[in-house]
Amino acid sequence: METARQRQKTGWNVKSMCAIALMAAVIAVSAWITVPFTIPFTMQIFGVAAALALLGGRNGTIAILVYLLLGMAGAPVFSGFQGGLSVITKATGGYIVGFLCMGLLYWVMERGRAFSAWRASVRLLLGLAVCYAFGTAWFAVMFANGRSVGAILSLCVFPYILPDIVKIALAVFVADRVHRTGVLRALSGER
Repeated sequence: METARQRQKTGWNVKSMCAIALMAAVIAVSAWITVPFTIPFTMQIFGVAAALALLGGRNGTIAILVYLLLGMAGAPVFSGFQGGLSVITKATGGYIVGFLCMGLLYWVMERGRAFSAWRASVRLLLGLAVCYAFGTAWFAVMFANGRSVGAILSLCVFPYILPDIVKIALAVFVADRVHRTGVLRALSGER
């Protein structure tokens, strides 16, 4: 039988599962928040970055996976209160799946290190680049309709770079403040 100390080491306890569920919900709520601009954008990247920076690579990636599975199962967790597999097959579907790639890269680069705002920022920015690459490749294969690479980047990437960097900076700022309080250590049972 698994002891409490073994569960604490593996991270599989009720508290971590609740934190994963909470961050999946934060990602969903972030997807619903639309910021009107020349090209409107959502706060999904903030939710994804916050999940990774707060929970770490493994649990943050699991939160992203839970979010994706809920959405693909039909729960209205994607932007515009949409859900279902049809959302993934649309033009922005590759970017939604790219969130998982972002999480996996963060997890691989983390390697058990303690939270550092600087390292988290670098991992998240590299993950954002991977998310952009995956989503843009998806768009190019499925919806290019003869558009050039420059036209695709102008449509799908360039307008979002600065807002996404700001969202990542905000998520790292929030995570840094939360990590400094020790709240996450207390919730996970660490001393």
